Amino acid sequence: MLINYVGRHLSVPEDFKPIAEAKLAKFDKYFRDEATATVKLSAPKNRERVEVTIMAGGMIYRGEETDDTFRNALDLASEAIERQIRKNKTKLEKRLRENVMREFPEEPVDDEPIIRTKEFELRPMTPEEAVLQMNLVGHSFFIYSDSVSGEVNVVYKRSDGDYGVIVPKK
Repeated sequence: MLINYVGRHLSVPEDFKPIAEAKLAKFDKYFRDEATATVKLSAPKNRERVEVTIMAGGMIYRGEETDDTFRNALDLASEAIERQIRKNKTKLEKRLRENVMREFPEEPVDDEPIIRTKEFELRPMTPEEAVLQMNLVGHSFFIYSDSVSGEVNVVYKRSDGDYGVIVPKK
């Protein structure tokens, strides 16, 4: 697994890299093709935060945790990713067999401090697959290309706990 390290307003400690590589090596058994991990470190309000994002087989797995040390936060974030994989194992195995890798280039942040632009490739999927992907990245909505109609749709988590789909009006 290729691991990229990003330090937000800090430099990544050299002694942290071998620990992260050993911790993330356990995910190699889940991915047949080449997976890419991004480990982001930050230190908000005298705490230490680790965000781990793994891209493999067209799927994104994400864990973000804050603790007293980067090592503890890494342990918690990797446990969260492992829970996601175990919880959705059957669905994920089907996706991983498709051997599709998707890149998510990130645009630089504009001059406005609160605006963030992200671009990603829309891949055809069913609403059920989009809900799975939304839950894996931990967001409340997910944009995707519908595999039947080819239209750009949005799935979202409703306040009552159910899911909704936004489709364009024809």
